[in-house]
Amino acid sequence: MCVGTTLVHLGAVFLHVAPPNPVSQRYSRQVDAWVYPLFEQNWRLFAPNPDSVNHRVWARTAHTGHDGSTRVSPWIDLTALDRAAVEHDPFPSHTAQNLLRRAWTSYVDTHGADDTARSPRAAMMQKYLSNIAAARVAGHRGGMFEFIQLRVVTAPVAAPGTAAGRRPPTPVENRLLPWWKVTPHGK
Repeated sequence: MCVGTTLVHLGAVFLHVAPPNPVSQRYSRQVDAWVYPLFEQNWRLFAPNPDSVNHRVWARTAHTGHDGSTRVSPWIDLTALDRAAVEHDPFPSHTAQNLLRRAWTSYVDTHGADDTARSPRAAMMQKYLSNIAAARVAGHRGGMFEFIQLRVVTAPVAAPGTAAGRRPPTPVENRLLPWWKVTPHGK
């Protein structure tokens, strides 16, 4: 079973990175379902493209009570939680450092500025981002909630040694996403 899974994985990744051909075109849906979002290939190891902005992701949740009233939680800084977890871990994983940031970057790449999913990949990235945020909020705060909303504040990275490096950079974008339905308890 392990050998079979390994062969399927290698075949799917090969078809994903290979130039378009009849086999990769015929099985593109199955290959994309296997590769995205966990096994995506890119060349950043050989040609890195460092971020020139910092993204702070905030989340809040909403819960509808039995009487029909809706309770909205205060905002929680998911980026600060990630940084705190990495800062106090002597061997932090790349997943802990990059999962939320990469999910946000992929969301922006597939949705643009209007937050409308226009492809199955865009819908998948929206679900992926909402699942990560819901899991982080549920793990930190707990409680019941059925909806989650994200706010992302983007600020430029200040150049080292400049006067701007001593004060926080002015945000260039403050983006409020729509409310998304998640499974109860954020699971």
